Amino acid sequence: MNTQTLRGPSGFGAIIEAEALVSPEAFSPRYDLDRATGEISRKGHAIEGHNIAGKILVIPAAKGGVAAGWAFYDLRARGIAPAGLICSTTNPVFVQGCVLAGIGIMHRLQPEPLAMLKTGDLLRMEPEKGCVTILRRAGQSR
Repeated sequence: MNTQTLRGPSGFGAIIEAEALVSPEAFSPRYDLDRATGEISRKGHAIEGHNIAGKILVIPAAKGGVAAGWAFYDLRARGIAPAGLICSTTNPVFVQGCVLAGIGIMHRLQPEPLAMLKTGDLLRMEPEKGCVTILRRAGQSR
């Protein structure tokens, strides 16, 4: 398979390889998540019932306020944090929360991640280089 790469500005964090969990809906670590399990628990959320632990969460936007910082830190302490976040757009509070928790984060990638990525795709996220490579498409064997 030919690899595909998304590019954008430099982000924060270490190189990560993990499966994508893609949501067409914005995300709040405080209001959309069961912070004891890492499962999306808000009724009606586009990815309700999915667990974010160890995944690269791909979302259109961050939602919520200052609570994101401590919520991400708490998720990391519990061992149920996402491996990384890819946002179409984000905000300073979300970025600060990820930095505090040591969770990789990137935004403003092209082509648009929500149009390119699917849940289950294996991704390599290189925040410092500003690139995300699709290593394997969901459903393809290794």
